[in-house]
Amino acid sequence: MKKKYFGLNLPMLLVLSAIVFIATYLGVLSKDLAGGVALMFAIGIILYEIGERIPIWNTYIGGGLVFAFLGTAILVFYNFIPEDYVELIKSVNSKPMGLLNFFIIMLITGSLLGLDRQLMLKSFAGYIPAILGGVLGASILGILGGFIFGVSPADTVLKYVLPVMGGGNGAGAVPLSQIYQRVTGDDAANYYGFAISILTIANIFAIIAGGILNRIGESNPKLTGDKKTLMRSAPEIGKEEEKFTTQIKDYAGAILMGLTFYQLGNLIADKIWDPLVPSVPIHPFAFMIILVAFANGFGIIPGQLRQAAKEVQTFFTKNIVILIMVGVGAETDLFELRAAITLGNLVMALLIVIGAIIGSGLIGHLVGFFFVDSAITAGLCMANRGGSGDLAVLGAADRMDLISYAQLSSRLGGGIILVIGSILFGTLM
Repeated sequence: MKKKYFGLNLPMLLVLSAIVFIATYLGVLSKDLAGGVALMFAIGIILYEIGERIPIWNTYIGGGLVFAFLGTAILVFYNFIPEDYVELIKSVNSKPMGLLNFFIIMLITGSLLGLDRQLMLKSFAGYIPAILGGVLGASILGILGGFIFGVSPADTVLKYVLPVMGGGNGAGAVPLSQIYQRVTGDDAANYYGFAISILTIANIFAIIAGGILNRIGESNPKLTGDKKTLMRSAPEIGKEEEKFTTQIKDYAGAILMGLTFYQLGNLIADKIWDPLVPSVPIHPFAFMIILVAFANGFGIIPGQLRQAAKEVQTFFTKNIVILIMVGVGAETDLFELRAAITLGNLVMALLIVIGAIIGSGLIGHLVGFFFVDSAITAGLCMANRGGSGDLAVLGAADRMDLISYAQLSSRLGGGIILVIGSILFGTLM
């Protein structure tokens, strides 16, 4: 049987990709959703298949998904993709089209509705301690690194640990810099420029660490589960849903349901939370997770629709994820990363990521989680660049089904960091 590449044989893949690339370089590829998706698939499938075949990389670094991400970043860095089409990829992935948000919405909906209800409630109860364990571990190792490079404990926590563990750029580094300006009177840009540099370095380490932890879990099965749940004492997942048969129209209902949960999260964040607590913004995804978990816990969603949501999630994680990795790669600024690379920054960022792994893994184990899965979600998904970083880490770790926990780290965990930052900027500076 001939090898297939996402359903295509090799000649067909090469011909289709060549047509897309020729149209791109001639400037006739349509600059709309159709053209952007065609280019992203052509780049992503080729890079993915290459990454899956590189020894060591495919075992320890994250394989095809991480290669699609970094490969695209390199193509953009060296101007192999015309600038107009780089901007097209970015617009498809983020704003105005927002494929990244759409992807995350579908994953959150399917992953939460596919969880056993009792398991979901138990795992959520122990998740905040696991996040705080990661923050503590990151702070301890970060401070130790600071002693080596002559950075005070206060500066280490404020300038290194908080930005790395803050839930990404828009939900972390940006509001932290605004808090910094309000408390100190100094320009926010003076804090933000350094914070985003450290965060970018840590994000790369977090992605690589995701691949390594996945390999550790495969070598030591006691440290991990089925890559879909955190709890060591979890019941069999999916047993209830197997008896439901879905129809093709159920998928439209599942998609509308997921999108509506997100819009309700937007409504709560913008019209209720922000007016009440303007100093600690919480992303709509955090409220969406709570809403979907509530609906699942109280049995509001019919079984057939829950099954449809799971199947939509599976399609997205197996196929659309390629587009997301290309989009994230196009938005990764390697110039920014290169400017931030110094020995001190590299070592301290690495220590913070390792501390997050150890702290969240150990505390997670104490509350009943698998070490590897807790370290990936409560640790690495705090130490990356938010939503896009979550997907890159989970892709490298082969744990895309844990997206809901990852988003809790980036969104709710990021809010916790903003509260901590508000206190520490006022007391340590």
